[in-house]
Amino acid sequence: MSDDRTADVDAVLFDLDGTLVEYERSPAQLLDLAFESAGVDPFFDAAEYFDRFDDHLGPGVSIREGRANCFAEIAGDCGRDPDLGRRVADAFAAERDHSRVECLPGAAAAVEALAADHALGVVTNGPPGMQTEKLAAAGLADRFETVVFAGHDAATKPDPEPFEAALADLGAAADRAVHVGNSLSSDVAGAHAAGLRSVWVPAEDGVDPDPEPHHALPSLERLAGSGRPPWQG
Repeated sequence: MSDDRTADVDAVLFDLDGTLVEYERSPAQLLDLAFESAGVDPFFDAAEYFDRFDDHLGPGVSIREGRANCFAEIAGDCGRDPDLGRRVADAFAAERDHSRVECLPGAAAAVEALAADHALGVVTNGPPGMQTEKLAAAGLADRFETVVFAGHDAATKPDPEPFEAALADLGAAADRAVHVGNSLSSDVAGAHAAGLRSVWVPAEDGVDPDPEPHHALPSLERLAGSGRPPWQG
């Protein structure tokens, strides 16, 4: 997407999961452990989980509750007892350790580099306790002036409300702000709805993005270098 706006950027917002941090153990690894703990043979994979998960989220629905409902639906569609799916979801939650996260390549350096000239915030879909624990474990807890927990402090992304709340906290205008995130449907679409420029990272090769971000980067390492960020040309 071309970007004719040349105004300086005062504020940079980041998504958390998949943008700044990732779990040490992948969802696929945890799902294998969950099936083993529940004492059943696997009857779906992580790809199916992710394909359906967002359908079970909404206002007032926790990540754990949404996952349980998702797994129950998959179990029912497979001709299994939905309660079996909920048992697997409980085992998944028991295996998930929110302190076992690590920064994605370039994340810490990008945050440090941008903090010199920008107000920084996080807009994340997730409960405060869980997401705060991740930020602390990754060593990022004190790097941001505001953290908006969408779905708790405000509506979930891609609604513009959490972005607007973050900008209000930072005293920044939407046309002088960018949002950096890995999800086209939540981060890029939400940024556009709120009037921010978007940076999609990590951009996926061979994907025709919809919606089209203003900028696409292979990793946050581009923002960690000494060169100009992409929104400065």
